Amino acid sequence: MWRKFKRLFIIKTKFEAFLIVYALATGAVARGQDYLVQYPGFGGKLLFLACTGAVFMAGAKMIEAIDYHRTYGQDY
Repeated sequence: MWRKFKRLFIIKTKFEAFLIVYALATGAVARGQDYLVQYPGFGGKLLFLACTGAVFMAGAKMIEAIDYHRTYGQDY
């Protein structure tokens, strides 16, 4: 039973990874907009870019990991 429960939290396909990246990006943009209000000017823009940039890096690593597991046959 715990094995089935654990499988719910494993990203198995690229589609699942893209859904997670979309959710992370939505949150990052909301946080970035708050930063633009709290820190007007160049500092707020840098924080906005940092929030969205982190999502791009995390998404790339997730997709890369899915390709790696598919190529080398890692069993979940």
